[in-house]
Amino acid sequence: MASRFATAQARLLTMRNEPPHLSRRNFLKSTAAGLSAMALPDIARAQLATQAPPKTIPSDEFSAAVPVSIEVNARPIPSFEPRDRAQVRFGSLEYRSGLVLTSRFPGFGGLSGLRLDAKGERFISISDKGSWFTGRIRYQGREMTGLDDVEAAPLLGPDGKPIIARGWYDSESIALDGSLVYIGLERVNQVLRFDFSKGFTRSRGEVIPVPPALRKLPRNKGIEALVMVPKGLPLAGTLVALSERGLDANGNLIGFLIGGPSPGEFSIRRSKNFDISDAVLLPSGELLVLERKFSWVSGVGIRIRSIPLRSLAPGAVVDGAAIFDADLGHEIDNMEGIDAHITPEGDTVLTLVSDDNFSMLQRTLLLQFTVVE
Repeated sequence: MASRFATAQARLLTMRNEPPHLSRRNFLKSTAAGLSAMALPDIARAQLATQAPPKTIPSDEFSAAVPVSIEVNARPIPSFEPRDRAQVRFGSLEYRSGLVLTSRFPGFGGLSGLRLDAKGERFISISDKGSWFTGRIRYQGREMTGLDDVEAAPLLGPDGKPIIARGWYDSESIALDGSLVYIGLERVNQVLRFDFSKGFTRSRGEVIPVPPALRKLPRNKGIEALVMVPKGLPLAGTLVALSERGLDANGNLIGFLIGGPSPGEFSIRRSKNFDISDAVLLPSGELLVLERKFSWVSGVGIRIRSIPLRSLAPGAVVDGAAIFDADLGHEIDNMEGIDAHITPEGDTVLTLVSDDNFSMLQRTLLLQFTVVE
């Protein structure tokens, strides 16, 4: 949807001035093998993907993708509501701080997913043009002030070459599981798994088995959100994959439970023409789904819905209440990424990032909110 959104938003702003298909039985068996038999030993998995990379990586096999240090400039966004700077409450969220990010590095932009460490500092982000961006968010008190130690590197395929050499664009979604990083590729409806303990961003992506129905999603409306369910929650060990606008027979958004105790397909009830752009799972077991829409009548909008994880099951149609919504009257853009962390004070903080589609008419925004209800 990126290019369609860019075109539509540009006009609005101007006015404002592959693997073989598998049978279901074989898929379930191969998925179980793919997500469990190939799992790393506990010692290796203790290395988190969001930890700082080692100073040296003693292997020539990763020499084709040496990360590049880049400078990212940040301009603060003092208020999420420019028309009323005193307003900080928006639905169930309270605005904390925001940044407009720019860089002279030509590949910077197109950010379509974001994952943070437990402190909300170190981050892994992906560009829809097949690039990693890693670094650290700098804070002053509770407010973000900039980015440090930012590096860019290409996503590598199984052959060690950049995935774009295969025509694998639109790396739109990201999920973490210890040292493992899962990346969803929308155009080709594939999911890659990277082991960051084997080279950080220079590790090679491995194609994992996915449901046949996922492979058949519309070409530019495929997997847009990935979430790995951790131990201690329902569906632990499941990779939840949500499509942008793959619709079932009743016009609802298709999702998949990959691996875990009960793999299968489910749907999220679609309303008000919103499409899915990302999701994050809170420790409470609430799945927060970030959505966006565009129309010439209502303009551009985003919202966040809260869906109980326990409601996800094969064949289910799930729904959830909106806890936040905003439009172009607020400081938003093409918001495509969301993650959460808990502060030492116990606040749940949501971080949102936007995809500027590499357009001069759009912005790369980093926004943070506290969940207050």
